[in-house]
Amino acid sequence: MWEFMQKGGPIMWPIFICSILAFAIVIERMIRLRREQIDTKSFMEQISKSLKRNKIMEALELCERTPGPIANILKAGILKHDRPRQEVREAIEDASIHELPRLEKNLPVLATIAHVAPLLGLLGTVTGMVAAFQVIESKASSLNPVNPGDLAGGIWEALLTTVFGLCVAIPTYVAYNYLVSRVDGFVLDMELSATDILNILGEKREENEV
Repeated sequence: MWEFMQKGGPIMWPIFICSILAFAIVIERMIRLRREQIDTKSFMEQISKSLKRNKIMEALELCERTPGPIANILKAGILKHDRPRQEVREAIEDASIHELPRLEKNLPVLATIAHVAPLLGLLGTVTGMVAAFQVIESKASSLNPVNPGDLAGGIWEALLTTVFGLCVAIPTYVAYNYLVSRVDGFVLDMELSATDILNILGEKREENEV
């Protein structure tokens, strides 16, 4: 590995740094999203039971004990349980605005690495090819015969950066799409839960008015 890093030239180091950064982001995001994943159906059933029994504090305590964005947006809505439906909706939407960036944290960086890594590889290959042809030019000007081995060696060393760039970019892009799909799943659960809590609070308000 160290030998390849040296033969690939200075561009190998930015690619290597990109690989370390991408790996760290993927591990951190997977752990974070796993911790915030909950059984939404079971959680909503418990919240619904508490609210229908008019136990607002019990529902709020349940949200406090439950990790993740779904519990946070429901808590924002429950705190406005005695307000009109529009105010409850606005409170939930405001909470969602704060939760979404937390779910998408560092994903733009991951996407950037997936796009930049192969470009860095291409840059390293181009600069390596330039160096290889400079060697040929210098030998030709000194009337020394050009050794095909020199040309082949320079070319394969130049191509190393492209290989490493693609080796970083491909798994990074796959991981990015996977994490985006996980975030989309959270967003869908948040929207469904928000609709449920609005309906539950609306029914509870109508019962109180009757």
